[in-house]
Amino acid sequence: MATRKNQHVVKHPDGWAVKGAGNSKATKVSKTQQEAIDVAERIARNQRTDTKIHGRDGKIRAGNSYGNDPHPPKDKK
Repeated sequence: MATRKNQHVVKHPDGWAVKGAGNSKATKVSKTQQEAIDVAERIARNQRTDTKIHGRDGKIRAGNSYGNDPHPPKDKK
C-alpha cells in the first residue's frame, strides 16, 4: 500500500508543482497555481490527507485538511 502524503503546491521553473511530502519529483506541473491547487486537492481528498499551499517566497500561506486532522473544528451550535 502506498504511503499517504500531504500534497504541497510549490513554485517550479515551469509554473507550479504538486509534490507529495518528501518527494523530490513533482507529481504534476501546471502553468498556474490554481491548476496545481485543484490537482493537489483532488489527490488529498482521495488519500484523506492535507494540502499545503506555498507562496512565491516558499512559505506556507494556506492549506486544507481532508480527513487527517488530529484537531478538527468543533460545531458550536
